[in-house]
Amino acid sequence: MQGGTAGINFTFSAPARQGAAAIAACACAQKWALLPASALPLRQLPFLLPVSSRIPSAITSKKSPMEVLRPTLIRIGERIYRKNFIQEQSCQNEEEEDFYTGPGDCADEPCDAFTVEETERGFQCKLEAPSPLYKYIIGKKGETKKRLEMETRTSISIPKPGMEGEIVITGQQRSGVISAQTRIDVLLESFRKKQPFTHFLSFALNQLEIQEKFLKFKEEVLEKCSKDRGVSSSLFQNPAKLHLTLGTLVLLNEQEIQKACEILQRCKEDFIDKIIGGKPLPVEMTGIEYMNDDPAMMDVLYAKVCMKDGSDKLQVIADTLMEHFVSSGLMIKEWDRVKLHATVMNTLFRKDPNCEERNYINIGKSPFKERESFDGRNIMKLFENFYFGELQLNSVHLSERFSTDSSGYYATSGQLTFS
Repeated sequence: MQGGTAGINFTFSAPARQGAAAIAACACAQKWALLPASALPLRQLPFLLPVSSRIPSAITSKKSPMEVLRPTLIRIGERIYRKNFIQEQSCQNEEEEDFYTGPGDCADEPCDAFTVEETERGFQCKLEAPSPLYKYIIGKKGETKKRLEMETRTSISIPKPGMEGEIVITGQQRSGVISAQTRIDVLLESFRKKQPFTHFLSFALNQLEIQEKFLKFKEEVLEKCSKDRGVSSSLFQNPAKLHLTLGTLVLLNEQEIQKACEILQRCKEDFIDKIIGGKPLPVEMTGIEYMNDDPAMMDVLYAKVCMKDGSDKLQVIADTLMEHFVSSGLMIKEWDRVKLHATVMNTLFRKDPNCEERNYINIGKSPFKERESFDGRNIMKLFENFYFGELQLNSVHLSERFSTDSSGYYATSGQLTFS
């Protein structure tokens, strides 16, 4: 088959049409531009293109070279899509291109990315989504859902708000059902990323010896550096909540929490026992470091955490845990490696002692528009090698954000124990 845009023709082989309707058109709420679905091979990294066969100027309108060369990437399962926004323009006396040419368009071709059932009335597929995300599929006054149904020629049944259940897509054409499911997947993935994280994987670093050393550190910093700009007692972490964060998660219902707990337990069997042989990890907290480049304008100061024997076991476990959760779709990979750090001072605590930074690379995207930094040059000079102590790490917690248990640490939804 052939496809073309802006005067350039492309020829696609039959395999390139396999599963093509899965990316048939734009995600309605986001107004993305795509080539016709039948021209996009699903197995060859399908992508969203900033193109318009009718209005070539839309390709370059208000777009910098970096926006074109490095568009935002969206991961859906094992596939990655490039997302490009375009400026909509209207054209008179021009009909909308129809991506669906008839029952034979893609209906008879297999697509292993989706489970589509054939029924007496056509085709049907089901997908699970947490109820807090239903509103993004429905849209304002139901407009997004109506547009999805109209453009894919399907009927979409969504559970009532607050009720968990399956979203059911039905249609006369298999290609339309697949297209609707893919669009919904894109919407859910996009808006999930905008949700504040609800849980995080953590190692608790609040053993009594560590807490005592931390309080000594706080006392000495305030005694020797309290006159430095921005330094105050409100910056310090709650000693009972000292922890090492491995990654943050958005878990929007009990099913997702249960899934995260199951993944955590499988990690023990899959690789953790092989690395440490069912024994705790002996680590030490020693030395401090800051996140940004200017010690006179600090936002976060943290203690470094490392294996006592100098090995990389802790780093390997942290990175592999992250990879397992990223592959499950419950965690977004935002860095190649987990940064092993325990926050001891944070300017977010100044306004909210219970506030948690999403992670170290998102500093600057805090819930507060302005953060009053502090001058940490003297702190680094006097306490750069401060020793907080050593401890045995014996469990990974699935910790709940904004929570506290009876010990003063975060409430735990699940836990993996090493020994």
